[in-house]
Amino acid sequence: MEKGKVSQFIIEHFKHFNAATLVDAAIAYEAQLSQGNKIMVTLAGAMSTAELGKSLAEMIRQDKVHIITCTGANLEEDVFNLVAHKHYKRIPNYRDLSPAEEKELLDNHFNRVTDTCIPEAEAMRAIEEHLYKAWKQADDDGESFFPHQYFYQILLSGALDASFQIDPKDSWLLAAAKKNIPIIVPGWEDSTCGNFFASYCIQKDLVPTTMKSGIQYMMLLSKWYQENTKECGVGFFQIGGGIAGDFPICVVPMLHQDLKVDKIPMWSYFCQISDSTTSYGSYSGAVPNEKITWGKLLPETPKFVIESDATIVAPLIFAYLLNW
Repeated sequence: MEKGKVSQFIIEHFKHFNAATLVDAAIAYEAQLSQGNKIMVTLAGAMSTAELGKSLAEMIRQDKVHIITCTGANLEEDVFNLVAHKHYKRIPNYRDLSPAEEKELLDNHFNRVTDTCIPEAEAMRAIEEHLYKAWKQADDDGESFFPHQYFYQILLSGALDASFQIDPKDSWLLAAAKKNIPIIVPGWEDSTCGNFFASYCIQKDLVPTTMKSGIQYMMLLSKWYQENTKECGVGFFQIGGGIAGDFPICVVPMLHQDLKVDKIPMWSYFCQISDSTTSYGSYSGAVPNEKITWGKLLPETPKFVIESDATIVAPLIFAYLLNW
């Protein structure tokens, strides 16, 4: 298929440095798909609030993403944006805000993410109501589900349809729910909805076992990885750093070193987008070659580090893969 204008532009103009690496990484990603390999995308930072769903959702629909690992914030913020987008407040001059102005945002129930403020009542509390019903039903029935499965339940039930404030095709989580692709959410407790759930448990309204844990997520990922590397490889496309990337990449050395499973291939591709430069104590200290020593990547694995803003880089790579 002929490449679109955006793709043609980056091929023509992105020739050196991070720009050239962006093109190289996109071409290598496309090669992975051509070989029949699958791809995990990991989401850290505030990519859902940055509306990455405008491109990621189509990537999911076109089977160019097969599994996602994300922070609890990215899981919930895609849905917040879906139902409350018109109530968001953008603050282009966020760098100039005084502490008093930040407090004013809090008093007006706006939570700031860089230049974008999420409205508490219209987004967070509105979703809490629907999640609580799903949690309570499972709790009463003695059942237990993963955090993402509760979101899938409320999205697929149609309960939120009348509340949509953006085109639903731009919600990556809704696209994932319709495809029923697995989502891994390590450290989900570190999220607004995770705090909601904890508060209900503290009040003894729910029991903690109603929510499956990070250990169970690793067990799920272990099974998925083994099943999906029998005939092909799995590539790793990492947006940002932190637990969203660190947690899932460890499944390979765990299978090799701890479970002693034979013939488990390492990740077939690795790309990391991060604007954090390598330094002591920094997440970015773990550059791809270092991952070789941890049994995660092979010396010959295609490896890319794009030191730039993921809100710029990721949509361009996805545009290339979607022939835009």
